[in-house]
Amino acid sequence: MRVAIYARVSTDDKGQDPENQLRQLREWCAHAGHELAGEYVDHASGRKGADGRKQFAAMMADAHRRQFDVVLCWALDRFSREGMVATIAHLQRLASYGVSFHSYCEPALSSDNEMTRDIVLAVLAALAKQEARRISERTKAGMDRARAKGTASGKPIGRAPLAAEKQVAIRDALAAPGATFYGVGKALGLDPHTVKRYARHEAGA
Repeated sequence: MRVAIYARVSTDDKGQDPENQLRQLREWCAHAGHELAGEYVDHASGRKGADGRKQFAAMMADAHRRQFDVVLCWALDRFSREGMVATIAHLQRLASYGVSFHSYCEPALSSDNEMTRDIVLAVLAALAKQEARRISERTKAGMDRARAKGTASGKPIGRAPLAAEKQVAIRDALAAPGATFYGVGKALGLDPHTVKRYARHEAGA
């Protein structure tokens, strides 16, 4: 197979050298009799998406062009640390290009075995779905706590309501011929988006 090596060290990992990963990955590739099609190395946090990792983005673009058959990484967290949801999305994207994934340290998570590829991706997808659900639940719980805290302290959650005189001023200003949200906002010292939201609220939109 044509193998592309992807290695990454974080800028926070002082003293880390990607060559430590690359040396063993090259040896694995040679020992297995595969062709080394290219190497992509990032010095960046794995929590960054493709836009924040230039070599990762280049690797995905080359995968789309089918310049290799498998991506070889030291471990899954070297490939991505964006969370299970984003990671499985990257793996599924590779699979859609006909490119598989191999983890040097975690062969059980590799998708380059045709007999287990669908199982691996299905399991990872299920884990990603669970993670997304937990994130949603934690977010909802945090909002509920914030609302409860705000109610108890007498401080409402969300944007402060406009003062009555401001509302009247906006309504009168918008009634003038040729009035715009920007012009009214500038005249009243308000954000034009605030004027627009008020107008929509008044219109029942």
